[in-house]
Amino acid sequence: MDSNEKVLRDFETRVRQMLLRFQQLKKENDDLYAMVEQNERELNNLRDKLEQKSHDYDSLKMAKMIEISDGDLQGAKDRLSKLIREVNKCIAILSDAK
Repeated sequence: MDSNEKVLRDFETRVRQMLLRFQQLKKENDDLYAMVEQNERELNNLRDKLEQKSHDYDSLKMAKMIEISDGDLQGAKDRLSKLIREVNKCIAILSDAK
């Protein structure tokens, strides 16, 4: 019986070791799953931020184009005003010449 008891104790020890190893691996697996979920949330958050930044960039590009157009419009108005003043001067000179 002594050898059977020794075999049984060895078996019991190995089973306990396997159970402990199983629990360690299960905890490690749970930790890794939690890490993957956290990384996926962070990735989704970063994707959302990238999409928002891209939208903001497009909006700024559009605003810059409108600003340039407004500047061109103001420049055109200034040139037109200058031409009108020159025409008025010419009309005034012609009126005085009569």
